[in-house]
Amino acid sequence: MTRKHVLLALALVAIISYSSHAQIEGLPNPSPSQTIAQDLGLGKVSVTYSRPNVKGRDIFGALVPYGKVWRAGANAATTITFSENVLFQNQLVPAGQYALFAIPEKDQWTIILNETVNQWGAYLYDAANDVLRVTVKPLALSTSVESFTIQFANVSTLAADLRLEWNRTQVSVHLTSNDDADILANIDRIIAATDLSNPETLKFANLTYFDAVQYYYNNNKDSEKALQWIGQAENAFPKRASYRLFKSRFLLRKGDKAGARAAAEAGIKIARETNDEEYLRLSQEALNLAR
Repeated sequence: MTRKHVLLALALVAIISYSSHAQIEGLPNPSPSQTIAQDLGLGKVSVTYSRPNVKGRDIFGALVPYGKVWRAGANAATTITFSENVLFQNQLVPAGQYALFAIPEKDQWTIILNETVNQWGAYLYDAANDVLRVTVKPLALSTSVESFTIQFANVSTLAADLRLEWNRTQVSVHLTSNDDADILANIDRIIAATDLSNPETLKFANLTYFDAVQYYYNNNKDSEKALQWIGQAENAFPKRASYRLFKSRFLLRKGDKAGARAAAEAGIKIARETNDEEYLRLSQEALNLAR
């Protein structure tokens, strides 16, 4: 049989399999599908997959053989979509939709992004269409995960872990946004266009300044620049304890404990005056750190 005939036969098997196993309207799927989404930088990552259950079976190395390409779920191959370019375990991936496959091994997994989506299982998987492969180490779990689960963990503005868990095995791939330079440029542009003297736009201005200050603090950006913005915001929003809190945090980061204490004390005073329990607690914590 020629290679062409082999590929045709495999395609027919996949079509028959898809027809036999695709969900019928009005009937539940034994491996229910799920779509999850996570904001990342200026974009979003979404995953669609099906969730088989352990049902008392041996999974990796048995039901899912070691050394074989696996669809990372059940039914159709798992798909992952990036609305923006991302770093996938430190490798650049262009925005787009990909099939997500895995090759489990006892001590190492290979995670694959493949450009051919809408595949049934891994029957027609072709390594020639791989966008990239990365290797990760599996982690043994102390308790069994009955339903195969893909989730996002350790999430921050610019990073998240894509985590696969089933039975007593967990693997994670680190995702990083490639948007930091664009975010910084956007902050400068939006703040430059914000008028703190216009009462009609103060609500938007407050959100703009507060988001900018948080981004600079959470991502270890220029403290002096952030403190300039905080000074402007303090004048425009004298009853906002939030800016005194971040002033204290930035000053402490610079090593100015006396200034950090004074800012935290000012935040405590405003929080008490405005009955803001959340920022009263946070400002007290900032004061304790600056002592």
